[in-house]
Order: sequence, then C-alpha cells, then structure tokens
Amino acid sequence: MSKRKEVATQTSKPGQEAEEQKPATRPQVDIFEDDTGITVQADMPGVSKDRLDIRLDNDTLSIEGKAEIPMPEGMEALYADVSSTRYQRSFSLSSELDGEKADASLKDGVLILRIPKRERYQPRKIEVRTG
Repeated sequence: MSKRKEVATQTSKPGQEAEEQKPATRPQVDIFEDDTGITVQADMPGVSKDRLDIRLDNDTLSIEGKAEIPMPEGMEALYADVSSTRYQRSFSLSSELDGEKADASLKDGVLILRIPKRERYQPRKIEVRTG
C-alpha cells in the first residue's frame, strides 16, 4: 500500500470517504431581489445535477455539491492539483420567502435558484373607484 493511501485510510472514519473530510469550498454567489422574490446564482463548475443537494429547512437554505474530474478508464493520476471539489454554503432566509415554490436549474456550472415571496408580501395594485 502506498504511503498516500495509508494516510487516507488512517484518517478515514468508518463509512466516510477521506474526500468528505476535506474542507468545503464556498461557491461564489450573487443574490438579486425584486418585488416578487430573490434569485440566487451560485458558481459550481463541474457539479452535475445528480451530485447537487439543495435543502430548505425552516428558514435556512443549504447548497451542497461535489465536482469530480473523471479519470479515463484504466488510468491513475500520478499528480493532480485538483481531483474533486466539494462546495457547501448556507444562508438564512427571510420568513417572507416561500420555500415551497422554489425553483432551481443548473446550466454550464451555474446554479440558478428562484425563491418567490409569499403572496401577502408581494406588491399589489389597488384599484381606485370613482363614485
């Protein structure tokens, strides 16, 4: 067993990969607000849909994703600056946002998450009657 594999094996907890013990990278995020809600854009290059986990728990939004650089079959990297990256970020959300109606899409390494405001917090037009 190589020295590198021995170290990884010794530091691993049962049932947990050594990769998960590395600190997570905080993805770059832009947040936009308009009258109807917020849009969160997170840069997560290399993360596929099946390796992305978005959770809304109470008023906390958690985004986690894992990017892996696939190794060609039958090859092993002798040296790699980056083999995988784990992204993780959490936000506290205002209670005026409606997490039940959140919508997410992933394209070209950018996660776009739209969370609308609850209807009672959205602006509404009041009709003026003449009389």
